[in-house]
Order: sequence, then C-alpha cells, then structure tokens
Amino acid sequence: MLARSTGAGSSFSSGRDAQPGSTFARLGRLSLGSRCPLEIGGVRPPVGGSIGLAPHVYRGPFTVTFGHVGVSLGHDKLIAMLGRILSSNHVGPPVDTIVRSVGDDLRPTKFGADVRLGAGRTVLGGVSIGDGWGVGAGAVGSRDLPPGSYAAGVPATVRRQRTAR
Repeated sequence: MLARSTGAGSSFSSGRDAQPGSTFARLGRLSLGSRCPLEIGGVRPPVGGSIGLAPHVYRGPFTVTFGHVGVSLGHDKLIAMLGRILSSNHVGPPVDTIVRSVGDDLRPTKFGADVRLGAGRTVLGGVSIGDGWGVGAGAVGSRDLPPGSYAAGVPATVRRQRTAR
C-alpha cells in the first residue's frame, strides 16, 4: 500500500499493484500531420488502436481521444478544449455479471475535413462526421452526421446545413 500527503490534510493511497497515470493495455499508434500542435492534456495514448491526425488539426487543451480501434481526423480541423472523442462504447451486461468484466463495443470513429468540434463535446465510438462544419459545444454526438451539417444538443441532432455563398 502506498500513501502520501496531497496537502491540506488529505491523503492518497493505492494498492500494491496500482500505477497512477498508466495503463495495463498495449499501446497503439499516434500519427500527426504537419501543423498539428499538441496542447497540454491533449494526448492520450491510443490503447491498442490508432489515432491519426491529418495536416492542420488543432486539438485544444484537455481534449481526450481514445483510439482503441481507430480515430481518424481529417485535415483543417478545429477541436475546442475539454472534449472527448471515443472509439468504443460500453456494453450492458446481464444483471448477474460484473460490469467491468465485459469488454467494450469497439467502433472506429471518423471525421471528415474542415470540421469544428465545440468545447466540452463528446463524440461516441462508431460515429462518422462528414466534411464541413461540425458539432456544437457540450453536444453528445452519437449518430453519423452528413457533410455540411451542424449538430447540437444531447443527443446531437442536425440543426442546420451549410450553404453556398
């Protein structure tokens, strides 16, 4: 057992095999295109899968991306801070099964080019977002979005389409 002070009378303790900040799963592959700055808290190692960023993708601070089976981000993308991008979903086990003992439903997530993702949004595993426009702040993307669409809400629904000048 490990115990240490974290200040102000609080403490931290962990079991013998605990390793804060690490994962016991195999690491995957992270590929970055040109002009892809990495902001603080903006990288999470892909667990056994991959995360691919095309050129000119900005991921804001504390954007967490889990690439279990693959997350693909097209070029010219703006991803605001404090969001989540997943490539898996939880599976609901029978009542007599320990929830944690059931694996995830692994689904690749794909984003087209020229997409903006608002602050604090979540995009769930298996979702594809087409080229041009994106998802509003705080939204939960649980379905595919066609090209040129803007979605918002929980769950995110298409609110409008991008039009030509």
